[in-house]
Amino acid sequence: MKVLNYSETTFEKLPVTIFEEAGAGAARVAGEIAGLVRTKAQKGEQAVLGLATGSSPIGVYQELIRLHREEGLSFANVVTFNLDEYYPMPPDELQSYVYFMHAQLFDHVDIRPENIHIPDGTLPVEQVREYCLAYDKQIEAAGGLDLQLLGIGRTGHIGFNEPGSSIQSATRLVKLDPLTITDAAKDFIKEEYVPLRALTMGVGTIMKARQIVLLAWGEGKAKILRETVEGQISEQVPASFLQQHPRVQVVVDQWAALELTRIKTPWLVGMCAWDDRLIRRAVIWLSQHRQKPILKLTDEDYKDGSLSDLLVEAGHAYSLNLKVFNAIQRTITGWPGGKPHSNDAQRPERAAPAHKRVLVFSPHPDDDVISMGGTLLRLVDQGHDVHVAYQTSGNLAVFDDDARRFADFALDFAKQQHGDADALRREHAEVVGFLRHKKLGEEDSPLVQKIKTLIRKGEAAAACRFCGVREANVHFMNLPFYETGQVKKKPLGAADVQAVVDILQAIRPHQIFAAGDLRDPHGTHKVCLDAIFAALARLKGPAAWLENCYLWLYRGAWQEWDVEEIEMAVPLSPEELLRKRQAIFKHQSQKDSAVFPGNDKREFWQRSEDRNRATARRYDQLGLAEYEAMEAFVRHRF
Repeated sequence: MKVLNYSETTFEKLPVTIFEEAGAGAARVAGEIAGLVRTKAQKGEQAVLGLATGSSPIGVYQELIRLHREEGLSFANVVTFNLDEYYPMPPDELQSYVYFMHAQLFDHVDIRPENIHIPDGTLPVEQVREYCLAYDKQIEAAGGLDLQLLGIGRTGHIGFNEPGSSIQSATRLVKLDPLTITDAAKDFIKEEYVPLRALTMGVGTIMKARQIVLLAWGEGKAKILRETVEGQISEQVPASFLQQHPRVQVVVDQWAALELTRIKTPWLVGMCAWDDRLIRRAVIWLSQHRQKPILKLTDEDYKDGSLSDLLVEAGHAYSLNLKVFNAIQRTITGWPGGKPHSNDAQRPERAAPAHKRVLVFSPHPDDDVISMGGTLLRLVDQGHDVHVAYQTSGNLAVFDDDARRFADFALDFAKQQHGDADALRREHAEVVGFLRHKKLGEEDSPLVQKIKTLIRKGEAAAACRFCGVREANVHFMNLPFYETGQVKKKPLGAADVQAVVDILQAIRPHQIFAAGDLRDPHGTHKVCLDAIFAALARLKGPAAWLENCYLWLYRGAWQEWDVEEIEMAVPLSPEELLRKRQAIFKHQSQKDSAVFPGNDKREFWQRSEDRNRATARRYDQLGLAEYEAMEAFVRHRF
């Protein structure tokens, strides 16, 4: 499919540049900022930058640090003004934007401390209004913002300008939208710890910048990006005010762009270069749009749906419908490991060998049963040699109370069994003392990390036993990148990749299942997948067994593959769905309420079942067989 330039579209009201990966887009933006800083320095002027926090600008800051260290980019002439800060918020708290900016940028470059300006979250409330007025005057006194860097929240906020903000708004104290609070919970552990208010530059302050760059990475930003770029200007989507700015760049990765008309439904924009995948997408879209099963679509439906050009390419609706219907039907299989002694020409998996070695990679200790528990059970039931490899310990997702409870249990058990438990008593006191004085977001002590790791390990082992996976086939990798004791992880390293290489070489699987969350550039799942890809790339030459290995990608607890992407759909009966639920229940520390619930209040088993039922319902609506639920996979060719 051709990717259209901004100038060729009629839907986008802002210039959008799409990059394949977030890193490439971040590097481009960092390069433009560096050019601005150097140009200003040559003129003996200051470069005045408006900076953002959150995950979106991190890649930009990383590249700026690299340019400083490796290419001599100096920040001596740079003055910065940050968009916002939680209120109230001491600057030394791990969740403060003061802490964030110093950790992500300022401590690594030669910027002058007096040139750094971040809203003060410690002021008495009666001083806030005067302070905010002075903040805007400081920006004006510095000559105004040369460039303002922005992320975008799922409410459409820029800075903390939530829905309802005026285009004339100045720097001020605001209350946060409930959705913004939910999204911030990942940094504060629980929603109740997130401040309800914040200090923010106003939309009017932002709009005075001479240049604005809006960043958006990942599928989670796709819908609000479409509203911002293609929708009407509205106070309900504050980012849409950017349509009135004369010099804005919107820089996104391919996943954040998924909902843009030129990407999602390019036939509504103009001529398309039709291939099988785009044809499948168009026919599925038309079926959903017309609320008709695929085999009932007519030539008139195609014409009314702006798909006359597809009829010219493919002929009559009947043959086109049949082609797409058959392709989707062939994705359905009750034999995820391949059906022995059968004609596998039209099946997702090979018939031989009849009993395969299967390696299921699970980023956290419950992703396997949450995301593909029904398929895992089916693979075991059908006699395959199933291994499960838990890539990270998942210890961050254990509540402190659970760590204390298990420490109490260990001490009481030791007393009852041995009477004397002095060593364990000392460790117990250490755990209790640490947890009693632990700050919000503080790194766990090594002993607390160990307890939390053992909790997740025990739960995962119990789930595998329930599913029938042999004890010797359960592997706990504890990849080093994760083991920081904090939400922030280390970058993927050589030791992480080598651990994946080692387990692949040891098992030599015929099938690999992995969490395929390609669309989230910041998550643990993506790092774990990158480790797998790097390991496979290293093994591809010398490991001949890889030629007969298929890699199947599943999605996490949050989203499912679109029907157009699915290459293997495993139907589940009501009984199988219940068995899957029981496997998920073995992860008791994640039951009822998880440490990182995300923006979904449902429990993991509920999200999983609702998602699996929704997939089956979509197949049914397209006119295929009706099932209770389905798990979906996409094959990755390496």
